[in-house]
Amino acid sequence: MVLYFLIIGFGAFFIGGLLCFLFFRYSTQGMLKKAEEEGEMIKKRKVVEAKEKFIALKLEHEKMVRQDEQRKQQQEQRLQQREQQLNQRQGELQRGQNELQQQSRQIEQQQKAIEHKTQEIDRMHKQAEQQLEKLSGMSAEEAKIQLVEALKDEAKTAAMAYVNETMDDARLTASKEAKKIIIQTIQRIASDTTVENAVSVFHIDNDEVKGRIIGREGRNIRALEAATGVEIVVDDTPESITLSAYDPIRREVARLALHQLVQDGRIHPARIEEVVAKVTKQVEEEMIETGKRTAIDLGVHGLHPELIRLIGKMKYRSSYGQNLLQHARETAMLCGAMAAELGLNTKKARRAGLLHDLGKVAEEDTDLPHAEIGMKLCEKYGEKPDICNAVGAHHDEIEMETLIAPIVQACDAISGARPGARREIVETYVKRLNDLEDMAMSYPGVVKTYALQAGRELRVIVGADKISDKDTELLSFDLAKRIQDEMTYPGQVKITVIRETRAVNYAK
Repeated sequence: MVLYFLIIGFGAFFIGGLLCFLFFRYSTQGMLKKAEEEGEMIKKRKVVEAKEKFIALKLEHEKMVRQDEQRKQQQEQRLQQREQQLNQRQGELQRGQNELQQQSRQIEQQQKAIEHKTQEIDRMHKQAEQQLEKLSGMSAEEAKIQLVEALKDEAKTAAMAYVNETMDDARLTASKEAKKIIIQTIQRIASDTTVENAVSVFHIDNDEVKGRIIGREGRNIRALEAATGVEIVVDDTPESITLSAYDPIRREVARLALHQLVQDGRIHPARIEEVVAKVTKQVEEEMIETGKRTAIDLGVHGLHPELIRLIGKMKYRSSYGQNLLQHARETAMLCGAMAAELGLNTKKARRAGLLHDLGKVAEEDTDLPHAEIGMKLCEKYGEKPDICNAVGAHHDEIEMETLIAPIVQACDAISGARPGARREIVETYVKRLNDLEDMAMSYPGVVKTYALQAGRELRVIVGADKISDKDTELLSFDLAKRIQDEMTYPGQVKITVIRETRAVNYAK
């Protein structure tokens, strides 16, 4: 029974496997056929696409070939045009070379002709010179010397006449306006002259105060001298005490301290030190205030505080009897007026004029001239280069680099040289007059010299038989130039040369 079922199962399995094999084979053949058909279609489509692409590439290639041919034709045409242009230029160059050769030949011929004519002229010139030498009895060199001397005299006379004419014209035109400006400015700002000395006199009501100032065994006066650095002289002069010191600020501090002590009545060493310290501070504040007022009055702004203090310090200094601050103000005003007339910056001119003598109140003890010290101070406290140069160059210590510098120099001389501005020591005054007369006597032909009007005029008497009228003009001009170059003097010096012929006879 079991065997029977096994046989039936095996048979069924075999029949099922056979059926499955037949079905799979049939379906596989169908799929293969379908795949072959699809592959054939794809093959045909790809062949068509390849043909189309080949045709497109062929057309593009033909187009590129045509473009290359066109470019080649255009390049050939350009090359032909350039070749034609080069041929034309070569022809022009050849024609130019031919013309240059012709011109060179013509120039050579002309040079030969000129050389021939030059030789002929030289020959004729030599013949003329020989004939002239025979006729005149002088050689060519002697004639040249005589002609040069004659031309020298004529040129010298003409030059002197031209110089005199030019100077007269300058005096009539430029000098008139310049004098007008200077005189108006001087009259407007002129100040009185102060006496420069090292002594101040303190006046007191009665001689009893002298004893209180001296104190017991002189302790008060010693304390005052130690605190102020001023020598106090109490002598038999009634109702006065002398304060002696070279520093004017110390003298001013001592004077003000004495004034307060005498008014207060309490005079002892402790009080003296207290008052001197207080007065010193007041004087410092006064210097700063004076510097500020001066800068405001002149329209000078933006100064460093230390420069303002030094400007105020000028109030207590004098130079040759002229107050230094007043001199600085005058110079600044003159600089502004001159700069306005010349069309320059008036503010810069006034600034440089105000600061030009700053070196005279500098606290540094150096051997440099005051102009250079002032320039260094201006540089130190931030002044501009043109201002510094004008300050340093107003006595020719350094070279002038701007137009403001000569204006400051001229205005400084005007302020110091105006009548009554400065005192002059008698010995210096006499020496200057003697130097003027000796300088004039050093010229040949001068008989006598006289310095007149405090050295502002020099009269020179020459011998009529030694100097001609033309030589007097030369002597006057040369003497004026020499005085201007070699001497220092206020204002101007007039030189008058006198030549006269006298005929004297006696009737007996």
